[in-house]
Amino acid sequence: MGPLLSDDKRNHLSHVIVQTLETTTDAKLCSDSVQALKEIKRIIADQMKLEQSIDQFVRSRLASYSRQIVEGSSEWEVLYQKTYTQELQNRKLG
Repeated sequence: MGPLLSDDKRNHLSHVIVQTLETTTDAKLCSDSVQALKEIKRIIADQMKLEQSIDQFVRSRLASYSRQIVEGSSEWEVLYQKTYTQELQNRKLG
């Protein structure tokens, strides 16, 4: 499975977040916008790596079942979601 967001989309999203933080009265940046952009990009990249890791784990778990379940079938989708949610809970993320 490839990245969930392209570099351009991650970059755009980071800029949108910083612009929102700069214009809102509900929050204030503690550092300059360049530093905030770097941190937001790092957090997005870390989150994407985590999601890919969980996705790979779930797919390997489903592939290990003694009875093959066709990817994309409604049964596979239900088991994928259930296993993904369970893995989030195991990692104390959900």
